[in-house]
Amino acid sequence: MTRLSALKSALLATCALLPTAAFAQQTLQTIEVVGVSPVQGSEIAKDKIPSNVETIGARELDHSRAPTLLDGILQSVPGVSLSDQTGNAFQRDLNYRGQTASPVLGTPQGIAVYQNGTRINEAFGDVVNWDLIPEMAIARMTLMPNNPLFGLNATGGALSIEMKNGFNYQGGEAQLFGGSFGRIQSGAQYGWNNGTYSTYIAAEGAYDRGWRDYSSASQIRRMYADFGARGDNTEFHLSFTGADNKLGSVAATPIEMLNQRWSSVYTWPQSLRLQMQMVQASMKWAPTDTLSIQANGYYRNYKSARIDGNGTEVAACDPAGAFPGEFCLSDAAGTEFQMNRNGPTVNTLAGDAALGQIDRNTVKTDSYGGSLQATSTTQLFGHDNHFVVGASVDHGNTNFQATSELGTIDNNLFVTGLGVYVDQPNAGLAPVNLNAKNTYLGVYATNTFDITSQLALTAGGRFNWAQINLRDQTGFAPLLNSNNNFQRFNPVVGLTYKITPDMTAYAGYSEANRAPTPLELGCSDPANPCLIDNFLIADPPLKQVVSRTVEGGLRGEISGGRSAYAADLPAYRKAPIKSVAVDDGWRLRWGLSLFRTENSDDIIQVVDPANPVRGYFKNAGTTLRQGVEAKLDLAWNRWTAYANYTFIDATFRSAFDVNDPFLGAPVGVVSGNHIPGIPAHRLKLGAEYAVTDAWKVGASVNYVGSQYLLHDETNVYPKVPAYWVVNVNTSYQVTKNVEVFGLIQNLFNQRYYSAGTVFDPAGFNTAGGGTAFALNDPRSMVPGMPLAAYAGIRAKF
Repeated sequence: MTRLSALKSALLATCALLPTAAFAQQTLQTIEVVGVSPVQGSEIAKDKIPSNVETIGARELDHSRAPTLLDGILQSVPGVSLSDQTGNAFQRDLNYRGQTASPVLGTPQGIAVYQNGTRINEAFGDVVNWDLIPEMAIARMTLMPNNPLFGLNATGGALSIEMKNGFNYQGGEAQLFGGSFGRIQSGAQYGWNNGTYSTYIAAEGAYDRGWRDYSSASQIRRMYADFGARGDNTEFHLSFTGADNKLGSVAATPIEMLNQRWSSVYTWPQSLRLQMQMVQASMKWAPTDTLSIQANGYYRNYKSARIDGNGTEVAACDPAGAFPGEFCLSDAAGTEFQMNRNGPTVNTLAGDAALGQIDRNTVKTDSYGGSLQATSTTQLFGHDNHFVVGASVDHGNTNFQATSELGTIDNNLFVTGLGVYVDQPNAGLAPVNLNAKNTYLGVYATNTFDITSQLALTAGGRFNWAQINLRDQTGFAPLLNSNNNFQRFNPVVGLTYKITPDMTAYAGYSEANRAPTPLELGCSDPANPCLIDNFLIADPPLKQVVSRTVEGGLRGEISGGRSAYAADLPAYRKAPIKSVAVDDGWRLRWGLSLFRTENSDDIIQVVDPANPVRGYFKNAGTTLRQGVEAKLDLAWNRWTAYANYTFIDATFRSAFDVNDPFLGAPVGVVSGNHIPGIPAHRLKLGAEYAVTDAWKVGASVNYVGSQYLLHDETNVYPKVPAYWVVNVNTSYQVTKNVEVFGLIQNLFNQRYYSAGTVFDPAGFNTAGGGTAFALNDPRSMVPGMPLAAYAGIRAKF
């Protein structure tokens, strides 16, 4: 883009901000643009998006309001809730419209996540590791439902993360905060440009010892750097993201133990090491004012290493059997086998010693790929038109290894390894060494045509092709070897209608799909159940999941008094124009949407009836997630406030059998049973008041309704109770460049459960053939964090 055309664009943007006769008072309309594809450069006015798209910026992720990235998303995005499977604040699940983006292997992943146009759902398991994202370097996040252009896993929506660079962030900042449970966190960022070249760098570190008994401390180290260059009509960026994190994990604990001690844990050690390096390159070329070409490429290296203390299937051999005085495993028919196929493992332990095992697994992935996209805003038949076409390829090469070491469990439920490893293929437990290769191709296009100045039609789609090849590297698990191919074209169509300058109606229909992950494919045989994410055994075919979404709603803005707005419109690209202040006036933004998503061939995790510590994945027919989203955002003089509510009715629509972990027997799911782990009601309220120009105070309330326990597909167990949490925050601008802040999470120290599951409370095998630590209640819960207080300081330079 030439400087003359850049000036022309800036003048046009300024004109768009001028008041018109349609406004009764001196009120200016804000304009916000969002990307319609993962690659930056496809932005269009938000009012022309036929879905309930949500955006948040760096301010909403500020640590003066929320201690982690996920807490910031929870507080700022309607419809989002958090659940917890790991007991670690850095590794929680993000739930949206009944779909999940989770760091836990084996969790069905229904949200696609992108960083600067690169898909960061990991190749093995499609998991999303939130702790690997340098949150200080985030410029903006967009949550986009009802859009298949974001490729695989966008069955529930897509989250696109745009990072900072030296062109959109200048200056420097450092911050330090800490508080409860040994938390201390620091970060610094700096951005610079001279109009042609730019640099940006951010680094963060954190330590948190955790609040649960025996929980391992978490250590976070991550960074982001970007180098940019631009000319009259071109722009180039080269960036690096790196992280090296150690995370403690304590997971769910039987409710009987939590009733005695809120911070208790059930078997440990549990820890995770994550390492990641990613290099990205992106380019934009705008040969004309109405045509731009975007391209990006990446290389990502990812490693994870998990240690998990658990119970074990290993037991003392039958004294009257073939292997007296040894340790044995049994197959589904009850036949005993020596624990180790290479020979006897003599049982010299005391008869009352409780047996456990330390499960270890490692994932090492090299992935690379890129996208090429073109965006045209050339008018069609004299009407505004926005056309985007593109293609992407992603390839991942993963090595997955898993072992289990026999151990003993002490009175604190700590598992101590004995130096001998479980290795019995006849009983379905043996070391795993698997190579998985993923190749994902996508071709997409979308067009938004202004039928009139008020009515816009969007139509498009994406073709996805996925190839997943698995190869056993041990030579002892040939059932794992397979070649899997999935393909599908997913359409999208929608309308937006501007009823008034301040109110827009929208409606849309879309389809999306996700392919089974290598983990799901490697553990999908009911006749050969496996230890989820540790022992992969067999690979019968699974069908891909296909979602069909219908959505409609209204959104708008009303205001009064005198408003002041600032336009953020860099000449080198289109970007959001956002209001930054309201002076002697008020502004109310609101939205109401209805949605209905039907998934066919949904994949769920089922436990083995003979041994609940094992399980497998299966297609469970049709599932339905439908509901309502409503939101209000108010700015009035010194006040800002928000309120949003989400209702989700998530049900199975097909009859099928699952296995109850407590009963150890198959049970029948019928149409209308609710999907576990999805709260029906979510309500968020918050407000902030500027006591003086320098001092602000705020508070928020988060209410989450009750939900069924995981593995309770028949809805027979008591639900995880509803809960509410109050958080407060304050900040004080000491000088122009120095700010101090404080926040309290869970102000009233509520005791609540963030998630729960059904488990077998029968206890652990002993070396003498009995059981130890048996319980009665089959409910196992993840307790919510108690009251926590943090304080910090931020300096800009």
